[in-house]
Amino acid sequence: MSDDVSVEFSGFIKAFRLFRNNRLSEAEAVCTALLRKNPLDQATWALKLQCLSDSTYVDELENEDVGLAETFLEQNVIAPNARPGTSFQRPKTTSKGVNPILRPSTNAGRPITGVVRPQSSFKSGSMEQAVRTARTAKTARAVSSTSARNMRLGTASMASGGDGEFVNLARLNIDKYAADPQVNRQLFEYVFYYVNDIRIAHQIAGVATKSAGYEDHFWKNQLAKCYLRLGMLQDATKQLISSLQQKQLIETFAFLAKAYNRVDQPMAALKTYSQGLEVFPEDVTMLTGMARVQEALGEYELSVDLYKKVLDAQSNNIEAIACVATTYYYGGKPEIALRYYRRILQMGVSSAELFMNIGLCCLAAQQFDFALSSIMRAQATMTEDVAADIWYNIGQAMVDVGDLYSASRAYRIALSHDPDHSESLVNLGILQHREGKTEEARSLFSSAISKNPTMFEGNFNLALVCLHQGKYHECRKLVEKALIAFPDHEHCKKILNTIKVLYESI
Repeated sequence: MSDDVSVEFSGFIKAFRLFRNNRLSEAEAVCTALLRKNPLDQATWALKLQCLSDSTYVDELENEDVGLAETFLEQNVIAPNARPGTSFQRPKTTSKGVNPILRPSTNAGRPITGVVRPQSSFKSGSMEQAVRTARTAKTARAVSSTSARNMRLGTASMASGGDGEFVNLARLNIDKYAADPQVNRQLFEYVFYYVNDIRIAHQIAGVATKSAGYEDHFWKNQLAKCYLRLGMLQDATKQLISSLQQKQLIETFAFLAKAYNRVDQPMAALKTYSQGLEVFPEDVTMLTGMARVQEALGEYELSVDLYKKVLDAQSNNIEAIACVATTYYYGGKPEIALRYYRRILQMGVSSAELFMNIGLCCLAAQQFDFALSSIMRAQATMTEDVAADIWYNIGQAMVDVGDLYSASRAYRIALSHDPDHSESLVNLGILQHREGKTEEARSLFSSAISKNPTMFEGNFNLALVCLHQGKYHECRKLVEKALIAFPDHEHCKKILNTIKVLYESI
């Protein structure tokens, strides 16, 4: 029996094998050593570019860092006064599925159950409210789509090593290297992901497209990425449509639908996803995109059906499992929702939101021992960004078991973590009103409305207080605002009719 022979790799082969094994930092170190010996080694140079870009890669399909400027100063929206159900700004409120008012959202626009997805961080409400909200990018200016990502990358991506910056873009011959098919893709991804210089990346993609005779669908997609980052949505749409005429790819369909979503054209996005499903049946990316759009439009039944199709194609899709579980929970079936959330836990996911969801499901299913342990686990693992929501849900649990004192304390702790948490303000106001402290309740309701003017609960509860105090004119205004958020609320309609009779009698 012959002895085993161990093979030692060196040079470029060693760097390439390290790169293939996803050991990017080691591969980069080997490339750096090789380039010190031979700075003109083009293959090693391209491999190091790829290592650096892969270390900071962000999927552009899931990257939706849209901030204040893009949200409230958007000039690309085609129909500002669209019909209900045809725009993200006016979703349906009377769909056959779960009513949106029964599926509450946080101040960040995210469902309280912890389901987080792209575009869920869009701010709702007025621009004045968004300006008052604390900055998330730690800057004095309004958060833009690039500032959040720049803060996430920090200075690490542009930190100069011992030999200085790897590629000096100011002195680089863009036209020469962008026209070279051997290195232009690596150079583009380095500039786009690592350096985050969209202007230079767009220049590289433009030169490469021209050198390819405008026949390469890859570079048209890269141009579309640059246009999406720059906010030039119509130009991005043109490039993607031209790319689809040359070659139909899942990525191209998804980017085109994303561009339509950015200009508030969900019907066009759904049509694009449908066309993608005709070419790629049961594709998870297409089905997930359709489900997100349908949910944003208020079509919860259609959204859940699509998420179930996603699970048929990919049974370990966490987003689909969480969304189906959320629907079952708000549909009055906590036992079924608990099975889905436990499935996520079995898959290795561990977060404060997940433990809180399991605790709420156990509480609704009257499994109090598991509920307490899950809520305590959520409280122990929570981070500062979700602490207010965790304590808000703890307050809800305390209300369910009848401990109103502990509920009031939990809401106050939630407000200590996030003073703009309007849901906690409303519920704390209700508890104060039950104790007969009407003025304190009124102050809390007013504060909640100032934090979130479009919130139904704040307007409705303050309207009830005004009605009991005989302030009918103010009550009428608040009820009308509440009906904008929930047009089919019967109690609001009754109050409005009662006030109308009083006005007519005068």
